[in-house]
Amino acid sequence: MAGRERSGLTEPMFYILMAFLFGEKCGIEVMDFIYNCSDGRVTVWPGTLYTILGKFEGQGLIRETAVKGRKRTYAITDKGRVVYEDELLRLRSCLDDARQAAGQVTADVELDFDERDA
Repeated sequence: MAGRERSGLTEPMFYILMAFLFGEKCGIEVMDFIYNCSDGRVTVWPGTLYTILGKFEGQGLIRETAVKGRKRTYAITDKGRVVYEDELLRLRSCLDDARQAAGQVTADVELDFDERDA
């Protein structure tokens, strides 16, 4: 299949970048944001979070903005916003494909897509 390279974000990576769209945050604030935003469906534990934060900082997707003792605060960069927006477009395309496929499914298979998925 032809297609452009994808960002390859995992679900936790996607939510971590999303958290920074709403301002600078430290690790615990990111974890709280993700838990609350997903109604508890997605939980990112400290080991995963700090591994991803280190990777994102190394890739230039986020930058450290403050250090107070052990507390480090980060912000998303322009590059991070582009990666997030690319992933959002990819996910929307997947949902559009699923909707189109659902319209082609025979009557014995019921798939329900409503406006809350949009």
